[in-house]
Amino acid sequence: MNILAFESSCDETAAAVVKDGRTVLSSVIASSADMHAVYGGVVPEIASRKHVEAISGLADEALRQAGVDKSDIDAVAVTYAPGLIGALLVGVSFAKSVAFGLGVPLIPVHHVRGHIAANYIAHPDLEPPFLCLCVSGGTTALVDVRTYTDFRVLGSTRDDAAGECFDKTARVLGLGYPGGGPMDRMAQGGNDKAYVFPRAHVEGNPLDLSFSGLKTAVLNLIHNADQKGEALDLHDLAASFAAAVSDALIPRTMEANQLTGYNRIAVAGGVAANSRIRADLTAACERAGAKLWLPPLELCGDNAAMIGCQGYYEYLAGHAAGWDLNAKASLDIAKG
Repeated sequence: MNILAFESSCDETAAAVVKDGRTVLSSVIASSADMHAVYGGVVPEIASRKHVEAISGLADEALRQAGVDKSDIDAVAVTYAPGLIGALLVGVSFAKSVAFGLGVPLIPVHHVRGHIAANYIAHPDLEPPFLCLCVSGGTTALVDVRTYTDFRVLGSTRDDAAGECFDKTARVLGLGYPGGGPMDRMAQGGNDKAYVFPRAHVEGNPLDLSFSGLKTAVLNLIHNADQKGEALDLHDLAASFAAAVSDALIPRTMEANQLTGYNRIAVAGGVAANSRIRADLTAACERAGAKLWLPPLELCGDNAAMIGCQGYYEYLAGHAAGWDLNAKASLDIAKG
């Protein structure tokens, strides 16, 4: 089964052709991140306009690279939630027109479900059930992946997502947007104990997280140093910040693993590319005797291949959409 998939939830426009859920025949991405870097973050109107400009050409290129004709496409999958509403609408509208024109099913895919599915592409041996730590610019959650289409959130952030904190900190430090990569590189060789940052705990739910206090602490440190004319060691700061994020994520992940009893853990989302988090989670899983699946760096960020992969399993579960499908800026993964 060949699925033509589209992703346009933020600042990447992406198209891909995926065969039988696990084989990527093509995957193409056009990013507008350089345009948003001027503003220190994504400007929704600019993102939407760039999606409009890019999506048709990307669809043709995905088909060309896959070596398939339009008549070889059996279904169209598209990210419909969550994300920037204008950006999502571009992808949903285009996918509708393609599916209608080809006379094939339209499959709606939840963006975070897609990130989880990126692991299926990289790891043919991975099948539910397992626990997934989902960490990105908009999502931080511990998800019980019961089946390919049955999910339950065990814990999530009460405020900021981990990826958002990386981006905001990088912006204040002048490292540009997106900030995850520059912050990770800056942390290399730094002393992770040089600066003390808070590790928040949410009363009443030990698996929930909170990063607003961490973000405020690091921004206050930077601003106070600037006002006093004091120099900060940016390598130490980045390393200390990454350690604080990891110290929030890893213990809760291992606690959630004990709760599920799976001893099978995967990671998904853009922040899954962070070297400190990958190293700490690898070590924690080795100590616990848990099996760990990490997505390759090229599948951590937004892409359409992951949408095509999850779309395949949504299709098998009978989750096709009608022509009234609408985009949603927010949606629980369990309801997606």
